[in-house]
Amino acid sequence: MTTVTTRTVEYPADGLTMIGHLALPAGTDRAPAVLLGPEGLGLTDIQRRRADALAELGYVALAFDINGGRCFEDPQQMLAHVTPLLAAPGRMRDIGHAALDVLRAEPRTDPDRIAAVGYGTGGIIALELGRDGVGLRAIGTVNGLNTGRPGEAARIHCPVWAGVGSEDPIMSSAQRDAFTAEMQAAGVDWRLVVYGGALHAFHHPTVAHTVLPGVGHHPLHAGRAWRDVLDLLAECLPLGEPATAAGRSAA
Repeated sequence: MTTVTTRTVEYPADGLTMIGHLALPAGTDRAPAVLLGPEGLGLTDIQRRRADALAELGYVALAFDINGGRCFEDPQQMLAHVTPLLAAPGRMRDIGHAALDVLRAEPRTDPDRIAAVGYGTGGIIALELGRDGVGLRAIGTVNGLNTGRPGEAARIHCPVWAGVGSEDPIMSSAQRDAFTAEMQAAGVDWRLVVYGGALHAFHHPTVAHTVLPGVGHHPLHAGRAWRDVLDLLAECLPLGEPATAAGRSAA
């Protein structure tokens, strides 16, 4: 088991003070990095543990914040905060860029080897970074699909992997079709995995508080989705590669 170093990072975005979780792998060398986006309820220990697990493997990982340190247990409060955000691509991109700047500024990060992976709202933010032309090695999104403004998907120059539940009423079949049509028309290297029988947020462990209709945990598919994310990173952001020239010169 490798030694992981973690710390809290604060940074401004969307008029808020965001509180992210940075996890660093053992050693001192530059390493590929993953920007990790949370669900609409906010950054929780679940996402922090995902960042730590990535650092265990050898990645620099930043689990970023979208709510200024708040976590919404009440679904209606969460929707009141997240719905306007999802309707504002510019705000989502600003949140993503602010977090990306923090990750790139970390001395252990190889700035030319970064992927963005997100869950729910965080996944849509990862997609918006790609549509904004950010140079990422891969984009992964679980339970988070949207379609961008006309022509913007052509700015995505990395593989895109998406995973959704077949019974997800929020990421409906119509939403899936619109997303895949957008990716295909733009010539993006895309993949969509539909997990049979899974609801929205199937990756998220069961919680004690009330959840929205159509939301539910699916332990089997949750594990599969995590392995699919790791496969994406292994393909597009392999560990053990020499640091890029930019990464070496910044070291």
